[in-house]
Amino acid sequence: MLWAHAGLSLSAHAVQLANGKTYFVQPPRFEGATATQKAAYFWGSTYYFTLSVPENAGESLQAVMIAPEDGPDRARFDVSQTEAVAKTKEQETRVPLREVTQDPKTRAITVTFDQPVAPGSVVKIGLYATRNPDVGGIYLYGVTAYPTGEQPYGQFLGYGRIQITDPSFFRHGFF
Repeated sequence: MLWAHAGLSLSAHAVQLANGKTYFVQPPRFEGATATQKAAYFWGSTYYFTLSVPENAGESLQAVMIAPEDGPDRARFDVSQTEAVAKTKEQETRVPLREVTQDPKTRAITVTFDQPVAPGSVVKIGLYATRNPDVGGIYLYGVTAYPTGEQPYGQFLGYGRIQITDPSFFRHGFF
């Protein structure tokens, strides 16, 4: 089944515009974010971001961008230690990564999978923070998903919220 009109191709499998851009038919769903350690200034926490790729996505998930919003401080990530795991009904497997980059200005991290994550999967991305922010508060991370294709269109999925707490010695006036 194929429908075409005004430069738009829509099939049961994908959406591709005449200019070559690919889109998800049904975008992935951002399920949430969490951190293994939530204390301010903590050294060595992993921030997990979980996405589910629906069966009717139309395209596999090729990349995810995780962009910190401006705040009083930022976590410091070691992108070389990024990992990802995909889960289907049948199994859970480590997902090899083609590359992980961090924009020096925006600090956005883009995780590109070596093999795209197939529809019907849940993927959990772990970003290793060498140090949590120095200041407690709620830190927001914008999550954008990119389908396979030579010109993928990024679909913004929402914000991951990581709450960082000030250590108790700061609250009790020891410093």
